[in-house]
Amino acid sequence: MGDCKTFALGDITLQSGVVLPDAKLTYQTYGEINAAHDNVIVLPTFYTGTHARNEGFFGSGRAMDPTRHFVVSIDMFGNGYSSSPSNTPPPFDGPRFPHVTLYDNIACQHRLLTEELGVESIALVAGWSMAGCQSYQWAAQYPNMVRAILPFCASAKTSQHNIVFLEGVKAALCADGNWNNGDYDGQPERGLRAFGRVYAGWAFSQTFYREGLYRQLGHETIEDLLLDWEEDHVQNWDANNLLTKLWTWQNGDISANELYHGDFRAALGAIKAKAILIPCADDLYFPPKDNEIETLYMPNATLRPYSSPWGHCVANPGNVPAFETFLDTCVCDLLSIHEER
Repeated sequence: MGDCKTFALGDITLQSGVVLPDAKLTYQTYGEINAAHDNVIVLPTFYTGTHARNEGFFGSGRAMDPTRHFVVSIDMFGNGYSSSPSNTPPPFDGPRFPHVTLYDNIACQHRLLTEELGVESIALVAGWSMAGCQSYQWAAQYPNMVRAILPFCASAKTSQHNIVFLEGVKAALCADGNWNNGDYDGQPERGLRAFGRVYAGWAFSQTFYREGLYRQLGHETIEDLLLDWEEDHVQNWDANNLLTKLWTWQNGDISANELYHGDFRAALGAIKAKAILIPCADDLYFPPKDNEIETLYMPNATLRPYSSPWGHCVANPGNVPAFETFLDTCVCDLLSIHEER
């Protein structure tokens, strides 16, 4: 499983009413909590992310620096580390794993922070893609605990177009005859390869392909890139895990709970945290317009779009050094805002 810690949640009741027994969250921490307990940074994981992959967003000399901050990187449900279809025993194994919402994820992350780590206040929740969606959820679900959020290439509510995009990759995976409604004996390799191949068309912009920027990733041809995406999904992902997180993503909505009863504007308005929203102008499924609308109702939010032909994958650690610099500037601005108050 790699270098991580496990927090035993026990039996948890999900928003659906289903009780998931012996649930767990895996996570890793970096640095130490300071005497004032005001240096905590929370990094949830993105769709195909793990606690370890978040290490690309921080480090010595970066804006998020474990020598100054207590960084907590938390695996979301379904990613193969925390409770997931692939590691949960019957009766909730494989396709029988229950639907888990972002609300469920954050409620359990809150327990980890407060019960296990003794955290009462969070300086910053930040993240890319689905991790950014969780940063909105944190700020709406626990508005008095979160001082700042920095979602990049993300949204507070999954758009209809984003849902349709995800239906496409889902259909590609499930078309494999070996899928067997999730009760497969071996991974549905053809479906996973199709999933990766379709996804690659959305992850980067049209300009990325037109200008041959895939060569910067070491691929001589588009086919080389597609084969790499295929292999990544075959080697690294369980099909049921991917679909569990896909459902969570499709149903992302910070207002879909008893706090806000579906009133999206009210949920945005309840966010007290300082926020910088970073869309990529060329992101094909988290477009800037969604974030523009959010800033109309979030009292302490500013919009800082970043233009790059790398599209959604501009934020993938190591892809675009200039974006890392931009991200660090935004982190510094948010943290200094708090420190000056």
